[in-house]
Amino acid sequence: MFMSSLNRVSGEDPVDIYCPSEFPLYNLNSSFHHNLNLVLGLLSSDTASKAGFYNTFIGEETNKVYGQSLCRGDIGNYTVCKECIEKASQDIINRCRSENAMIWYNLCQVRYSFQSFDVVAYTGKYPKQNDEEKNVSDPIRFREYLTFLMKNLSNEAAFNPVKNMFAAGEIDYPGKKTIYGLVQCTRDMSHDGCSTCLSNAFTEITACCSYREGGIILSRTCNMRFQMSQFFNASSAYMLVYPTSSALVVGLGIACLRGKKNRDRDEEMSERTLLQELTTPKHVAVTEEGDLISSEELLFMTLASIRVATDDFSDTNKLGQGGFGAVYKGVLADGNEIAVKRLSRKSWQGIEEFKNEVVLIAKLQHKNLVRLLGCALEGEEKLLIYEFMSNKSLDQLIFDPEKRSKLDWKTYNGIIDGIARGLLYLHEESRLKIIHRDLKPNNVLLDHELLAKISDFGMARIFSENQNAANTKRVVGTYGYMAPEYAMEGLFSVKSDVFSFGVILLEIISGKRNSGFYQTELAPTLLAYAWRVWNEGKALDFVDPVVLESCLASEVVRCMHIGLLCVQENPEHRPTMSAVMLLLGSESMVLPQPKQPAFSLSRVLRLDPSTKTNPSGNEIIFSDILPR
Repeated sequence: MFMSSLNRVSGEDPVDIYCPSEFPLYNLNSSFHHNLNLVLGLLSSDTASKAGFYNTFIGEETNKVYGQSLCRGDIGNYTVCKECIEKASQDIINRCRSENAMIWYNLCQVRYSFQSFDVVAYTGKYPKQNDEEKNVSDPIRFREYLTFLMKNLSNEAAFNPVKNMFAAGEIDYPGKKTIYGLVQCTRDMSHDGCSTCLSNAFTEITACCSYREGGIILSRTCNMRFQMSQFFNASSAYMLVYPTSSALVVGLGIACLRGKKNRDRDEEMSERTLLQELTTPKHVAVTEEGDLISSEELLFMTLASIRVATDDFSDTNKLGQGGFGAVYKGVLADGNEIAVKRLSRKSWQGIEEFKNEVVLIAKLQHKNLVRLLGCALEGEEKLLIYEFMSNKSLDQLIFDPEKRSKLDWKTYNGIIDGIARGLLYLHEESRLKIIHRDLKPNNVLLDHELLAKISDFGMARIFSENQNAANTKRVVGTYGYMAPEYAMEGLFSVKSDVFSFGVILLEIISGKRNSGFYQTELAPTLLAYAWRVWNEGKALDFVDPVVLESCLASEVVRCMHIGLLCVQENPEHRPTMSAVMLLLGSESMVLPQPKQPAFSLSRVLRLDPSTKTNPSGNEIIFSDILPR
């Protein structure tokens, strides 16, 4: 039965496809489209002959296309591998027009992009759950066996040179059952990189699926899967025996037995136990260690009540869609309006980000921060409930010509001041020093009086009192707003948020998006354009004419000057938010001359003038991740 499934490719549907609308669409019959067809042709013809993995590229400059393909390590059949890559290549070009896309099948995967694959990017996600896969009866014990199996397989794939970064195996589970597991990395990774990727994938698969009889995590650089039925070629697998207290762990044994104390704590901490304890509404909060404790600050709501409030997440109540899920308007039984963020089950934002948001918001109180009213955690649903902001997000205001025409500079100045005050509180005035890491117009919400409030703290990080900077291999954020030292080196600090603030400030003044500016003939990025006209003494050319009608020219030019100070390439040259507040509040204080901003986070494209495509900002997560 298994071998027949290996040989059946033609009628198979993809497991998942990544075709982001945030990236530009290529034009049909363009040079990029031509090169893409050539690259996909090379992948389908050469992957099997290259031992199931192939990297290539074709073209020059903005028309260059990078391609990558991988067949599953247990196939061992030239024809099946070739047929799967051919089908995947055909499907991805039929289903997607994005300049950056990927498709996964059970037996292979194909990826292409306008960007080089040199920067390792992890965007772990899991496809829609198979309804036939049931929940396990003892999730704590099952997780122990699953952990032992997947950790050993990960170690084998990453560090056994004869395995080509692939491993499959099985382990007997009490009750005459067997858990089957498979892991694989793309072979352009280092051994340590593969190990890190699989470690992160295991964190994801534990969060999403460790209480079920099957689960799968897909990413650009590694994949992980387990089931209670065999789904791979047995000849490529090996048998693992779960260690007992009297057994000596040898060979791969990277998993260890935990003492009774730790095992008891694991049981108390398990998500399934947690959900059983939260069957009725109660007040809870989450500590930094991930524990839930009683609190009067945060309401735990039931999924049923949220479904009623949002009319079962109806499209008519949908306020917006982000990279981590959709936001819906709701009305509670007492008449209070709420906004509900429904974290995507296919998103890489899992239980850690959910807890992170709850931990931070529960401890922070400021008029320029969105107030978190409650949360819900049931099954695969992770919901965050906020105060409702009637004027939605800043991006829907500043990039809409009709809405912009109704506002004056005084209103914009108030919004800028609100964002600055919110950041100042996070960086210097709250009990905790918080780095937001994903500040952008989408994450600035406006109430009925257009008071600006910063939202979405799922990516934020806490700094200790004396800590000024940190380094991470898991870079998260949004293309166009990430400071260069963060995007390229993983270095982040309060100055990273200052950079993002500067970009927003320049976007408000100009009415143009930084991330979509390559469509114009003016400059490759909004920052480059601002820098050019500033040096030419033509700063007013940068200002939206609607803004100029309601302000003194000197006032808006000063604000542009502050924006340029915030986006300087060297973080040491950028002001702190306390300095920004002083500069915004004083007309007499002399401003230093800005140094060149960072231009490296956007690319120049030659677009067909006839196209009406208007791509938005590219939301991405760069990572060369560390285990969570």
